[in-house]
Amino acid sequence: MENDTKQHIIQKRKIKSRRRRLKMGRLFVFLLILGVIGWCIYRLCLWGNQTYQTYYAVYEDYQMRQELKRAKSPDLRYDDYTNILILGIDEGTGTELGQRADTIILLSIDNMDGKMRVLSIPRNTLLVLPGRQQEERINASYYYGGAPLSAQAVSRLLNGVMIHQYITINVSALTELINVLGGIDIYVEDDMNYEDAEADLQIHLQKGYQHLNGTMAQEYLRYRSDELGDIGRVQRQQRFVKELYKKVQSIDTIIKLPALVDILRYRMTTSAELMDTANMLKIIKGLSADTPKTYMLPGSLTANGVDWVSDKAGIEAEMDELFPEKKDISK
Repeated sequence: MENDTKQHIIQKRKIKSRRRRLKMGRLFVFLLILGVIGWCIYRLCLWGNQTYQTYYAVYEDYQMRQELKRAKSPDLRYDDYTNILILGIDEGTGTELGQRADTIILLSIDNMDGKMRVLSIPRNTLLVLPGRQQEERINASYYYGGAPLSAQAVSRLLNGVMIHQYITINVSALTELINVLGGIDIYVEDDMNYEDAEADLQIHLQKGYQHLNGTMAQEYLRYRSDELGDIGRVQRQQRFVKELYKKVQSIDTIIKLPALVDILRYRMTTSAELMDTANMLKIIKGLSADTPKTYMLPGSLTANGVDWVSDKAGIEAEMDELFPEKKDISK
């Protein structure tokens, strides 16, 4: 009888033990499934957020392209000009929205006589960017919203100037462009020697007249280790633009138009309509033979010697000079 009782107790313990193991097993499986579901939800949310950011950026870019294409300027002073924002993009993180605008230039072409004006904006110009709450450097606009936000920021800075098109170009595309053109002849005003292993940048140019290939040209444009820093670089960029303008109008360039169009299509980002050789030739023929006039955003360096504070009165005067008031003769 006693043995039967012991056997009964042992049997019950075994049953309880099996049930306990079964419960623990079920709990483990449940937690495992819950963990897998949680991980899947996390990855799905992460993917969804990344996808949203990507498509939102594409959507914003599309919207900006459409606005630039359809917009009619409320200010008649811009009707006779084509204003193109040129953004030279730094190497950054390797993704467009992670980069900043290293060079910011507004090209304005008079539609009547083809004359071009070049307005350079220091990349460290301070302003409150669209959608932001405090002053930041204007080159961060590309980081936050690509070319569309940069166009809005420049328009805000320049008292609402109408920007009709934009073009973004990185270092490698610029190098390729200059090589296709056969290089640029320019006077290097001082010896330029600078190395930055982290940025994989080596600059070694000698003073004097130089024939710059693509690599040498981007070194010349990126150098800022003289006393003027970024402002000196802006001045070099303006000299370079003048020489590039001459090069583009040469007969040799006409022969190279198909290769140039390919670079514009596949190596640059632009809001312009799809370019072909005929359109490019038409644009070049429409340009004036006069050397472009160059301007710089009125302002001054801050005490840190880096940031640029714009002069509002100076900007207003400069905009009046570039885009004189027009009367609406239709009224």
